[in-house]
Amino acid sequence: MRRAGWNAVGISLFVVMVFPVFWMISTAFKPDDQINSLTPTWFSGSPTLGHFSDAIHKAFFWDVVKNTIIIVVVAVAISMVLAFLAAVALAKYRFTGRKLFIVLMIGIQMIPGTGLIIPLYVVLARYHQVDTLTGVIVVYIAAVLPFSVWTLRGFILGIPKDLEEAAMVDGSTRLGAFVRILLPLVAPGLVATSVFAFITSWNEYIYARILLNDQAKQTVTVWLSYFQGTSRNVDWGGLMAASTLTAIPVVLFFLLLQRRIAFGLTAGAVKG
Repeated sequence: MRRAGWNAVGISLFVVMVFPVFWMISTAFKPDDQINSLTPTWFSGSPTLGHFSDAIHKAFFWDVVKNTIIIVVVAVAISMVLAFLAAVALAKYRFTGRKLFIVLMIGIQMIPGTGLIIPLYVVLARYHQVDTLTGVIVVYIAAVLPFSVWTLRGFILGIPKDLEEAAMVDGSTRLGAFVRILLPLVAPGLVATSVFAFITSWNEYIYARILLNDQAKQTVTVWLSYFQGTSRNVDWGGLMAASTLTAIPVVLFFLLLQRRIAFGLTAGAVKG
């Protein structure tokens, strides 16, 4: 009975979490009359792809897709390199201020993003990086670095130091042991952390909305707000279709790396 009760709780939570996604996808295929009807329609008997066509042909669609891909790919690549090097330094070496640095990383995670908008805008404006993709990339890197460093540090601490020492005893240099031993073992952790950085950067809205004023330079999350219109004139079908298209890259990225993510999350849980 207890097991059945916990299963019921788990299924209920699953339904609550999945229902918004189901309703978004379902609404994207409904005709306008079913969307605006007072009687909810779970499944459309006459699905349509018109909303997807409207979303794709909406102004600046391909521009914002290109901008988002550039921003996210560059931000994730640079942040993973910097986070890995910082995590190695924190896990393998002892230096002055090391513990303080770790505490500051945790403290930075507690600061709400909205509290950093004004200082970030002032700094970027001083260096003429407002309304540029470069400025947003720098902000995204700074946003995902603390968590990425903290997570990768846990993965590296889980790798026995004896493996590197054995490789060096066999004639390998410190750099060779780093490349041949440490890097392959921490690869699942890099994959899991990169997925977090990818999702965080892809779904970010506040910074992109404040820092990018030119519609041709904005990201997909900001572009979605174009469907809002007035309170009585919201293109719900187009908004749901555009939201579905926006979610597809994240889902594909997750599915491609699913096995490595599962292994990486469990590998970093136990210190060897």
